[in-house]
Amino acid sequence: MIVDINTRCWSSPNQLGSQASDVMRQVSSGHWLRGDHGPDALLEQIDCVDVAVIHGFRSQMLEANVPNEFIAELVSRHPERLIGIAGIDPLQKDSRKEMEQAIELGLSGISVSPSMQGLHPTHSSAMMIYEACEAKRMPVMVSRPEVGIPQSVLEFDRPLAWDEVARTFPKLKIVIGGVGFPWVEETLMLLQKHENIFADLSFLTRNPWATWNALLNAQAIGESSTNVMDRLLFASGWPAQTPAAAIERLYSLNSFSQGSNLPTIPRTTIHSIIERDSLEALGIERGALSGVVPPRQDVIGAPAAGEGFATEASQQSLNN
Repeated sequence: MIVDINTRCWSSPNQLGSQASDVMRQVSSGHWLRGDHGPDALLEQIDCVDVAVIHGFRSQMLEANVPNEFIAELVSRHPERLIGIAGIDPLQKDSRKEMEQAIELGLSGISVSPSMQGLHPTHSSAMMIYEACEAKRMPVMVSRPEVGIPQSVLEFDRPLAWDEVARTFPKLKIVIGGVGFPWVEETLMLLQKHENIFADLSFLTRNPWATWNALLNAQAIGESSTNVMDRLLFASGWPAQTPAAAIERLYSLNSFSQGSNLPTIPRTTIHSIIERDSLEALGIERGALSGVVPPRQDVIGAPAAGEGFATEASQQSLNN
C-alpha cells in the first residue's frame, strides 16, 4: 500500500494569502508543475498511489485559508482514495471550535504551520490544541514553507521545539514535514528519542542529494539505537512534485554511489518507506478504505504488480 501523506490543494492561490500568492507568481515556472492546483489536477496525479492525504491550511498572520469544508467536500467525493487533514491556526480565537468542526466533518488530523502562523510550537494556545488531539488520537502534521515567504518566522520552524511537545504529550503522534529540512539532523534525533514522532519526505525528494544524505544518516542512527527509518513516511508534497516523480527519485538514490566506495541505501529500505502503511502507523481510521481499493498504476523505478524487488547484488549487476 502506498500512502502519500502530504499533498495540498486549493481552488485559488489567493487562499494562501497575498504574500504567498505573490511569491508563487514570481518563482520560476519550473518550480510549480502547473498553474492549476485544484482537485482535478490532484486527482490526475494520484493513480500511482493508493491513498493521498490532503492538508488544509489556515494562517491568520498571512490572511490565508484553504477551508476545511473544501477539503472535507473533496474527500467525500473520493472517500476510497483521499483522506483530509484540517488546517488549524492555534492563534485564531475560534481554533478549538474549528477543530471540533473538523472532527464533525470527518477530517482525520490537524496541520499546523508554525513559521507561517507566527506561532512557536509550544505556545500555550497550541499546547491546548495538542492536548485535545492526543485525547482524540488525532495526529498533528507540521507543515513547512515550500517557498520563501518574507513574513514567515523561520526560528519557529526548528524541529527541536517539538521535543517539549513530545515530552508533554507522549501519546501524541507528530509528523514533521520534509524531515525538517534544513535541520534534518535535529529531526532524526527527535525520531530517535520519541517513538511517536515521525517525518515525511515531502518536498525533500526534489533534492535527491539531500534525501540520500538524510537516509544515510537515518540508517546510521538506526544501527546504534531505535530504527528511525521505520518512522520515515512517503510524501510527494504535491503540487511541488508528482507522487510518481517522488517515487522514481527515491528508487534512483543509489546512483550517487555507483562506481565509488560510498555507502548505499538497501533497495528493500527504500521499498519499505514507499510501501509503508502510514495510516496504520499514525492511527488514522480508514473508513471507506476498508473496502476494495482501486489498483494503482505502476511507476517507473518500481516493480510491476506481482514482481519482486531485485536484491542488492542483482541490482548492482543491472547497473553495471
